[in-house]
Amino acid sequence: MTASHPESDLFSSPDPVPDWTRIDTVLLDMDGTLLDLHFDNHFWLRHVPRRYAEENSLSVADAEARILPHMREIRGTLDWYSIHYWSDYLGLDIPALKLEVAHLIRLRPWVREFLQWLREQGKKTVLATNAHPDTVEIKFSRVALGSCFDQIVCSHDLGAPKETVEFWEALSGQLAFDPERSLLVDDNDSVLDAAADFGIRWLWSVSRPDLKAPPRAPGRYPAVDRYQDLVGRG
Repeated sequence: MTASHPESDLFSSPDPVPDWTRIDTVLLDMDGTLLDLHFDNHFWLRHVPRRYAEENSLSVADAEARILPHMREIRGTLDWYSIHYWSDYLGLDIPALKLEVAHLIRLRPWVREFLQWLREQGKKTVLATNAHPDTVEIKFSRVALGSCFDQIVCSHDLGAPKETVEFWEALSGQLAFDPERSLLVDDNDSVLDAAADFGIRWLWSVSRPDLKAPPRAPGRYPAVDRYQDLVGRG
């Protein structure tokens, strides 16, 4: 293996690669899975409190004390993922603030190669994200992944977040796929739990969603950060 820069020197799962002969549909999360979660962590935990403090003549610490508890309170709901909810709640133009730091939006290593490999293998490739459609548009304007998917599905369009079985039931009504022959990669274990309850057979987590943070401790699901490893090209 050739030497690589630090952010691509990633945790490699000890688990074997999936049996791709038994997989027809690949469901992929966006933030923390295909895209580096550093953008979102920086945006919500640093940039938004700073800009809220400026707009309301507060210290950053006071702004954080107002914002972060509510984030924890509604975590995992559709509102938590809605940039328009946060625009109304905070009195800020969240889409415009995202553009201020859009240079931080970037792909994880080997994502384009992985998506191309899936296409070559004839797998149906679906982006399944909790991000609001307007957020997807902002991010894909920077990384241009839209043409890589057979379908893009946002939880806001289905009326339930991915952390609920209701999302997966609604998805099955919109997208013809066999859960037993489907693989999901997602950095959120609560999402993977809901997908498991629905019956999706192949479930993989991500060990380092934020490439500027250390790998997470091993969890309930096999974890990958190097997509080369997921297809057996480590």
